[in-house]
Amino acid sequence: MLGVKIVCLGKLKEEYWRAAVREYEKRLSALCRFELVELPEARLGSSPNKGEISAALEREAGAVIPKLEGMVVPLCIEGRKLDSVGLSRLLSGAMQSPGAISFVIGSSYGLSDSVKALGTGISMSPMTFPHQLARVMLCEQIYRGLQILRGAPYHK
Repeated sequence: MLGVKIVCLGKLKEEYWRAAVREYEKRLSALCRFELVELPEARLGSSPNKGEISAALEREAGAVIPKLEGMVVPLCIEGRKLDSVGLSRLLSGAMQSPGAISFVIGSSYGLSDSVKALGTGISMSPMTFPHQLARVMLCEQIYRGLQILRGAPYHK
């Protein structure tokens, strides 16, 4: 069974986001070995400069990298754009080798270049979404992708 891990920087603060993710965790648990890992965001002042942001992203990378396994897929704006069928193909490839896939959602300042270099990034959209919504959307798309692979009618 495919191992699917989402590594996120930051916690979901609102209950409605947590409830949505719990629902997809329940659905995904029947289709894969699903794990969600939340790591703390680096603390920055109210107006950080580029150097401070870069250092914070590298500190976050130090926490993220040990948690990754299998194929690494950073979510980043400059990543390639996939439709749902394309994501299902990505999941299918991870099933073949190495049998696990790790998606990474960065903090409010994104991901360090060292994390992005670990895999081919994907972009959910050219639009910007709150990280909480991106987490729910990613869970749904992983569920949809696995349903596509099963030939289930969920994806119409």
